Amino acid sequence: MTTLDDVDQLTAQRFKRMSPGNQGKLPPVDTTGLPDGPKWPVLIQTAGLLRFRHRFHPYMHRTYGDVFTVRIAPGGRPLVFFTRPEHAKEIFAGDPEVFHAGKANGILGPIMGEHSLLLQDSTEHKRARKLLMPAFNGHALREYQALVTEVARAEVATWRPGEEFRSLDRMNRLTLEVILRVVFGVTDEQRLAELRPRVNKTVNISPAILLGWGYPRLQKYGPWKKTVDNQHELDRLMYAEIRERRTAPDLADRTDVLSRLIVQGDGADALDDTELRDQLVTLLLAGHETTATALAWALYEAGRDPELLARCRRAAEEGDDDFLDAVMKESMRLHPVIPMVVRTLMKPATIGGYDLPAGTTVGPSIIIAHSREDNHEDPEAFRPERFLGHNPPTGTWIPFGGGVRRCIGAGFAQMEGVAVLREVFAAYDVTAAGADEPKVRNITSVPRHGARIRVTAR
Repeated sequence: MTTLDDVDQLTAQRFKRMSPGNQGKLPPVDTTGLPDGPKWPVLIQTAGLLRFRHRFHPYMHRTYGDVFTVRIAPGGRPLVFFTRPEHAKEIFAGDPEVFHAGKANGILGPIMGEHSLLLQDSTEHKRARKLLMPAFNGHALREYQALVTEVARAEVATWRPGEEFRSLDRMNRLTLEVILRVVFGVTDEQRLAELRPRVNKTVNISPAILLGWGYPRLQKYGPWKKTVDNQHELDRLMYAEIRERRTAPDLADRTDVLSRLIVQGDGADALDDTELRDQLVTLLLAGHETTATALAWALYEAGRDPELLARCRRAAEEGDDDFLDAVMKESMRLHPVIPMVVRTLMKPATIGGYDLPAGTTVGPSIIIAHSREDNHEDPEAFRPERFLGHNPPTGTWIPFGGGVRRCIGAGFAQMEGVAVLREVFAAYDVTAAGADEPKVRNITSVPRHGARIRVTAR
């Protein structure tokens, strides 16, 4: 068991070990014959990809076609983007021993840790996913639904008729509460009050902070040092929670994800404190802001269209969860939270007719897949009806990725989204307060102005 005296050392060791420069060297890539791409300096291409993605992806697609290569820091390694649904299908169906997602997600290593489901590959990934799956199956989701509804109803009860606010802030507050209670199982108000600001500071970072992981000296200065210091504090809180939970007298009766993982792991499958910490942080970061952002955009879009708002209101009254689910899906399509899904090739592979060498990182552009007119008719329009009664063709709607690496929390995110929209539209009408557009925050995209809405009591 981890003692709290060990925590600072564990955190420092993780930052050192998971620095992009220390995660294992990939072979040099022969870039001869790679798909065409810009000849700009590597830092400019990296900045375009991370900071200006919503213009960068469409520009690359218009300029270079359905497949293009970008070179990114550190080292200028090639990242080959594919934009057609058949390309996405090939990548997601690729041999997981060859198509490594963990290597491609390495920039997240210092925060998430080496045991994170997002950073593991091969047999380690299979083991971790097997341990986590029972906490996200249909039975577990049904158990969580009542708690999600309770948290959503409590949040909506704090709103005041005529009030105008940034829906992103309210949705972030709500989904954080859901994660802390459903995933962490924290109910002690003092611990919750300590965790909330630490989690928010972990999520609310710029792409420049992520780039700083490749340059460890930066971690002694300015915003990079603040991020490291915050991680130390968050880790102390998380390890304390894990340690206390292991000895909880009601552990076997608890249904939160942390308790389930402690109970079900035994023998060779037992998760130590560090593994638990890494998986919990992964679920926290992957399942908090992403769902909040999709909900904020959904409220914003309903607030711009009286007919859509009326349909949402009717769905909440009649228990039409299928329509509310379609609203969430369309929100994720029109306003992708994550821009791409990436894999690093451990052996040469052929994708879309291109022979690519080992060490190349490849991936579908979610931004392009969701905005192609041949994938989605009138792609700039918000039309939940696209998702009623049928699933979109394979490779055209990929907010959760695909294949054996499809997001383990996809079902939870959809369940949570429907529960929240049901509570909002049962109590309030919403009106969008001004226009909005996406901006980049850490690896996600969020409404630049917070998707401001005005609420009116029903």
